[in-house]
Amino acid sequence: MAHLYPAQPEDALDDTSLPTPADLKAEQATLFGTLSHLWPFIWPSERFDLKMRVVWSMVLLLIAKAATLVVPFTFKWAVDALTGADTAPVQASNWTLWLIASPIIMTLSYGAMRIIMMVLTQWRDGLFASVAMHAVRRLAYLTFVHMHELSLRFHLERKTGGLTRVLERGRTGIETMVRMVILQLAPTIVELVLMMGVLLWQFDWRYVLVTFVTVVIYMLFTYYATEWRIEIRRRMNDSDTEANTKAIDSLLNYETVKYFSAEEREARRYDKSMERYERASVSTYTSLALLNTGQAIIFTIGLSATMLMCAIGVRNGTQTVGDFVMINAMMIQLYQPLNFMGMVYREIKQAIIDIEKMFGVLSRHPEVKDIPSAQPLHVAAGTVRFDDVRFAYDPERPILKGLSFEVPAGKTVAIVGPSGAGKSTISRLLFRLYDVSGGRITIDGQNIRDVTQASLRASIGMVPQDTVLFNDTIRYNIRYGRWNATDAEVEAAAAMAQIDGFIRRSPHGYDTEVGERGLKLSGGEKQRVAIARTILKAPPILVLDEATSALDSHTEQEIQDELDKVSRGRTSLVIAHRLSTIVGADEIIVLDQGRIAERGTHSQLLAANGLYASMWNRQREAQEAREKLATMADENIAPNRVPPPVDDSLAAPEAAE
Repeated sequence: MAHLYPAQPEDALDDTSLPTPADLKAEQATLFGTLSHLWPFIWPSERFDLKMRVVWSMVLLLIAKAATLVVPFTFKWAVDALTGADTAPVQASNWTLWLIASPIIMTLSYGAMRIIMMVLTQWRDGLFASVAMHAVRRLAYLTFVHMHELSLRFHLERKTGGLTRVLERGRTGIETMVRMVILQLAPTIVELVLMMGVLLWQFDWRYVLVTFVTVVIYMLFTYYATEWRIEIRRRMNDSDTEANTKAIDSLLNYETVKYFSAEEREARRYDKSMERYERASVSTYTSLALLNTGQAIIFTIGLSATMLMCAIGVRNGTQTVGDFVMINAMMIQLYQPLNFMGMVYREIKQAIIDIEKMFGVLSRHPEVKDIPSAQPLHVAAGTVRFDDVRFAYDPERPILKGLSFEVPAGKTVAIVGPSGAGKSTISRLLFRLYDVSGGRITIDGQNIRDVTQASLRASIGMVPQDTVLFNDTIRYNIRYGRWNATDAEVEAAAAMAQIDGFIRRSPHGYDTEVGERGLKLSGGEKQRVAIARTILKAPPILVLDEATSALDSHTEQEIQDELDKVSRGRTSLVIAHRLSTIVGADEIIVLDQGRIAERGTHSQLLAANGLYASMWNRQREAQEAREKLATMADENIAPNRVPPPVDDSLAAPEAAE
């Protein structure tokens, strides 16, 4: 498996030693559960360089902690030297030793140890940064891949804004866990134990007892106060997610908002969510202030108690002024890890909350996945067969009810029918965006559930009715059909899709940006880009879902001719709403309520005078009415009577199948 070596940043992150998404269960989002899941990312197999960074980071941390323990002693020796007490590790028997034990040297030692402590700490953080960010990157990659593996059902149900917010906070939470727990939590506990030992050695058991009681009360208060704040933080996160979701949803529907002059209504909805976020945020900061205040009071009481005991000892002659300064310095240094422990606990708990939903996404099993023995699809002829196919998005509402038909190799079969009949569902099942509930779909006799999804989708070209483009250039979007295509091949495909002229007239040509979801292009232009993309892919099987619905009649006919050329020799499944586009199909299948109502050629179905003939007549009447109105408008004739509305719903896109 490839790993993320600095010299090869483009390598794939597909290490089999990593936990699978199914292993990252939301209910295990606890400290130890999360750490067990994160460990393979912190200690990656085959990455000796990162492992050594972890080791050296721990070594530097321990040296820094040792330097931290020496600092109060240098402070004590400097003060005692100033007051004349002989407490330094060496005595001044000659001028050289006197110089070593002098206040100047002790003061310089104090400053030097603090510098060493800070340098080692910063060096450690810099050394470990690669490990932490590598782990974040690996998890981000795993999450991104897993999102693409989830079924269409998940992506239709998701809220993009809320999901991106969850993933963003999850990555931040993981970085917090990696940095604080691995590098700080365990070493800080060791430092606390060492300080207790120093207090017992340098003073007596009373100091240890007071310090221990202070630490216990401090940690208990921190624990209960943090648990109280967790629910407040959760409410703030939920409010933040809701506000972000509404903002992104409104901006994605910018044109709709403008059509209905709903700016004020959208602003009120967003402000209402932000009001809830404001209240939750105020509660969060207020509770944090209370927590910090309580911690400061508890520690100050403990600090005052130990200093009071030492002051009594100085007055009685059992302690020196240096001891008084030392106990103060040690308690202040003790406060730093204590305060850090409180922060670590708060941050870890908050990070667990933040990654809770991220793990929830990662724990979702893909609805459609390859079987262990899946083999690549081999397309020899390209015959597609639906054999007693049944499917339902909701068990209470079946969509396809025992559908059986065949698209012979090199032939064109069209699927028509009223909205909700199940036409678009057929293309989704063929692509395995969903798996069938019953029956099977085969290509050249191979069950598509027994082959790899990648090979299946590589063999099928799709021109959807609702074309969504990447926020990039036109060239990028066309080349998406075949990534290794040359510029000449991209331009040839655009010419066949009747969009090359438009592109060349644009100021930036093929480097023209199409905007978010392709909104800078018209519907017809987007559809022609989608057609060019599929032409460039040149698959053996084509699926056309009303591929020319957004085009004018003249351009539609030109592109239809090109599509006929592209379809020649390829197996083609055409999902049609406008019946005029499929009159030349080898077979037309009429669906009604998930079953085949009629089938045959265009002329045979018209002769049968059934559902297809009724649909054809209604669409023809609608077209004639539109042409008549257009002719009257061109001749500047005001009609005495406006024709009644014509039911043209059959020519409209399907609502929801």
